[in-house]
Amino acid sequence: MKVVVLGGGPGGYVAAIRAAQLGGEVTLIEKSTIGGTCLNIGCIPTKVLLHSAELFNEIKDSSKFGIEVSGDIKVNWSELQSRKKIVVNTLVSGVRSLLAFNKVKIINGVGNFETKNLVSVTKENGAVENIEFDKVIISTGSIPVIPPIEGKDLPGVIDSTDALSLNNIPKSMVIIGGGVIGIEFANAYNAFGCNVTIIEMLPFILPPVDREISEIIKSKLNSEGIEIYNNCKVTKIEESGKVLSVAFINGDKQLKVDAEKVLVAVGRRAFIEELNLEKAGVKTEKGCIIVNDRMETSVDGIYAIGDCTGKNMLAHVASEQGVVAAENIMGKNVKMDYKTVPACVYTKPELASVGLTEEQVKEKGIDYKVGKFPLIANGKSLIMNEISGIIKIIADKKYDEVLGVHILGPRATDLITEGALALRLETTLQEIATTVHAHPTVGEAIKEAVLAVNKEAIHMINK
Repeated sequence: MKVVVLGGGPGGYVAAIRAAQLGGEVTLIEKSTIGGTCLNIGCIPTKVLLHSAELFNEIKDSSKFGIEVSGDIKVNWSELQSRKKIVVNTLVSGVRSLLAFNKVKIINGVGNFETKNLVSVTKENGAVENIEFDKVIISTGSIPVIPPIEGKDLPGVIDSTDALSLNNIPKSMVIIGGGVIGIEFANAYNAFGCNVTIIEMLPFILPPVDREISEIIKSKLNSEGIEIYNNCKVTKIEESGKVLSVAFINGDKQLKVDAEKVLVAVGRRAFIEELNLEKAGVKTEKGCIIVNDRMETSVDGIYAIGDCTGKNMLAHVASEQGVVAAENIMGKNVKMDYKTVPACVYTKPELASVGLTEEQVKEKGIDYKVGKFPLIANGKSLIMNEISGIIKIIADKKYDEVLGVHILGPRATDLITEGALALRLETTLQEIATTVHAHPTVGEAIKEAVLAVNKEAIHMINK
C-alpha cells in the first residue's frame, strides 16, 4: 500500500509512522521543517517561554520558601532564545529519527494534487517530482488569522510566530485576542516585565472555557497587572512617535492604548490553498476540508486530519486523527471520538478541562450537579504556594456520571488525563471517590471535588 502524507506536523508525522508500522510504504511531504507549527513555532517554543517565565517568578518570590537570592534577578533573553532552539531542535531531530527507523521517505517541497491518485511536489530548487499513491492523508495545518484592521501591516504589528523570536523583551505590548494564544503570551511577557494589555471582542476571555474558571483566570491576570478590555472591537492601529497606538471601541466609547508591539492573536484558519483540491474533487466547507469520523474526505482514498479539517485545532487531536486515518487506510475500522479531548492553557496557574462546561450542560438541558474544591485546602498546593486554583466536577444527577472536569491549579495539564479517562469509561462519582489518591498530591483534590458534588468532601466545609 503506497501512502502519501501531505504535511509533517504532529498529525502528519504520527500518521506516517502509524501507517508504516502497519506495513504501508509511506512518503511524507513537508515544505518546511518536520514537526510543523507545534514543534517549531507553536506549542513547544511557547511552553519554553512560559516555563522560563514561571521559573523567573518563583526565583523572585523565593524568600517565601525560605531561600534568599542576592543580586539582581534578570532575564537573559538571548540565552532563553538559545534554549528554545535547543529544545525545538532536539524534538525535531527525535521525530526525524523515528521516521527514519520506520522507513518513512521524506521529501521537502510543496505538494499539490494533479489527480485523485497523483501529487506533484515542487522542491526548493524548482524541480518537480510526481508521486502516485493508493491512499493519501492531508495534514497541512493552519496559519494565523489576520483580521482586516487598518494598520495591520505596520512595523511592530506581529503574529504568534513573530512573538516567539523578538530581538528583546518589549516594554509594552497590546494583544488583540483573549483566546488561548493571546492569554499564554500575555502571561509570559508580563512575567518578563512587559506591560501587557489585552483587547477581546467577546464579553469574556478564553471562550471555550467554563465561564466560572475563565473569570478566576481573568481576576488573577488583573491582579498581576495585565489590563483586559472585553466587549471591544479594534478599529485602527497607527504609528504614534516611537510606539503604536491601538484604537478600539466599547459600545459608544472610543478608547486608545499605546504600546511598543501589537500582537494579533485572534485565532488560526485551515491552510489548504496550495493543494489544488479541486483537481482531486475534495469537498470543503467554510475553508476547511470536510471529513467524517473515520477521517475520510468526500473522495475515496483521500483522508484529512488536523487543523485543515477545522474540527478541533489542537496538536493532540491532530495526532489522534492521524492514527485513526492511518489505521483505516491499513484495513482497520476505527472512529475518532472527540468526547475525551482535553483542552489546556499554560497560564500560572495552569488550566485544563475535558468534557462539558456548566454553560454547555445548561444549554443541553441536562439535569446536573456540581462539586468544587478550592486548592487553598490542598496540602501540596499550599506547599507550592499555588492556592488560587480550584477543581470543578460536573455530573449527571440521574446516574452520577461525570460529564466535565475542570482544573485550575498547578500541574493541571498533567492531571487532566484522569478526567479524560473518566469520561472515556463513563465513570461515576463513586468510582473516582473510591479510588485511592496519593497524599500529598494536587491530584487528591480531584477526589475531594468529586466528593463535594454530593456534599461529602472531607477537607472542606460542605455547604
